[in-house]
Amino acid sequence: MSPRLSAEVLRILKPFWLSVALATLLGIVSGLSVTALLATMNDALNREGGATARLALLFAGLCILTLACSTLSNLLTNRVGQKVIARMRQELAAKILVAPIEQLERYRAHRLIPVLLNDIGTISGFALSVAPMVISLTVTLGCLSYLALLSWHILLLTLLTVVIGGGAQYLAHAIGLRSLQAARDGEDELQKHYQAISAGAKELRIQRERRHTMLERHIKGTTESICRANIRAATIFVSAETFGSMLFFAVIGMVIAFQALGSATDKSVLGGFILVMLYMKGPLEQLITTIPSISRAEVAFRRVAELSQRFSSPEPHLLLSEPPATDSTLHSIELHRLGYDYPEVEGSSAFHLGPVDLEIRQGDIVFIVGENGCGKTTLIKVLLGLYEPHQGEIRLNGQRVDAEHRDDYRQLFTTIFSDYYLFDDLAPGKQRLPAEAEKYLRRLDIAHKVSIRDGAFSTTDLSTGQRKRLALINAWLEERPVLVFDEWAADQDPAFRRVFYTELLPELKRQGKTIIVISHDDRYFDIADQLVHMHAGKVVSERVAGKEVPA
Repeated sequence: MSPRLSAEVLRILKPFWLSVALATLLGIVSGLSVTALLATMNDALNREGGATARLALLFAGLCILTLACSTLSNLLTNRVGQKVIARMRQELAAKILVAPIEQLERYRAHRLIPVLLNDIGTISGFALSVAPMVISLTVTLGCLSYLALLSWHILLLTLLTVVIGGGAQYLAHAIGLRSLQAARDGEDELQKHYQAISAGAKELRIQRERRHTMLERHIKGTTESICRANIRAATIFVSAETFGSMLFFAVIGMVIAFQALGSATDKSVLGGFILVMLYMKGPLEQLITTIPSISRAEVAFRRVAELSQRFSSPEPHLLLSEPPATDSTLHSIELHRLGYDYPEVEGSSAFHLGPVDLEIRQGDIVFIVGENGCGKTTLIKVLLGLYEPHQGEIRLNGQRVDAEHRDDYRQLFTTIFSDYYLFDDLAPGKQRLPAEAEKYLRRLDIAHKVSIRDGAFSTTDLSTGQRKRLALINAWLEERPVLVFDEWAADQDPAFRRVFYTELLPELKRQGKTIIVISHDDRYFDIADQLVHMHAGKVVSERVAGKEVPA
């Protein structure tokens, strides 16, 4: 086990050290009891006149002690293992919840999901096996100690066997680890293809060549690659385990042969040796079978560590249970020489946003327009505080928004992005929903399909346009001062699109809301108090209340 993995196992087990220590202690007692049982059995088999009543009672007592300690140790170990799984999942979920958005967007879901589902389970399973490993090690050491009492010559021969077998297992671990790493990389790739066949099901049904390519080249190719890597690893580990078993039987055969050739080995020593060796084979094999789990745990830990390192958040206070009360008053938001740089991508130049100077006043309707890829959504993400600006600053009511108060600033906004996610529950944190909730369903012509029950929508299995209407209801109910719509009307029919621009937006403005809209609907641009036109990451023109303002 590498020092890094050992340190991680100790870290995740630290909160449960008392239970782990008790489970391990019980396991050690169980292991020592087994050794005493073997000695008692050997004594009974070789005692002149047969076993005595005292020996029978001792045997019975040791059996009860062994079973009780082993059962309690396993129950405690299982409890700790389940606690470890829950804790690790919570820790990683917390890291993801506070991770910078740009890190999440670049990591990709097909790599994130296997870490959360598979790698945590692998590490937790290994942590679950730590106590049984200690028990097996105790049994092995106890058996070796008993062999030392029987015969030093036999002990040295046994130790030589263990060293040779252990060396074979070490080599198997080093070689098999590479195959397990290749299989784990393939799992990420397979997750990506699974997402493609789910999200692109309609396209794949229509496009025959792509459908066959997906199955034959991507799915079959990746699964066969994973299969071959796992078979290679299993072959290496099983071969090493078989070699170890062969060594055991070879040693037993050698001792029996010495006895047959007239060696002076006592009959009780020979019987005790064979009894101990046959029993010790089980714990040693259990130790050996944990080697693949150690290898898998090392691979999994590298992935978890990579995720943890990538998602190191500069805002650790985001999950405070009782955030400080903040002033939600909005008079103006100013962007001053704002800039943001994307990392360079091989084969193309890096996209740069800015410098952008913009003032949004309370109650304004602001349209941000321009061709696809000009930086509209990036500007919105920086404006919302989702991306940290690389140059310039954001000012709220004339005061600079710093990192410490950025999350408080975000609470001013309700957003519906073009790639929005619709949550089932409405306005979490509110004791009761406003009475207008049902009215909004009727207002958006969706009440005939959806109702609100127990603080959640009765269904979200709707068309894209109708789901966006539900997202708008969510935005209404959150009652925040600024609403941001990223191409909200793009999926609406022409009649409802007109209602959105000519009725809903003015109505929200009358309620005192500040509204920011990304839009391509140029026939409705005259509704805006500000029209911000972007090109190649820069504001090229701005119209305020019908007047053109130089950028």
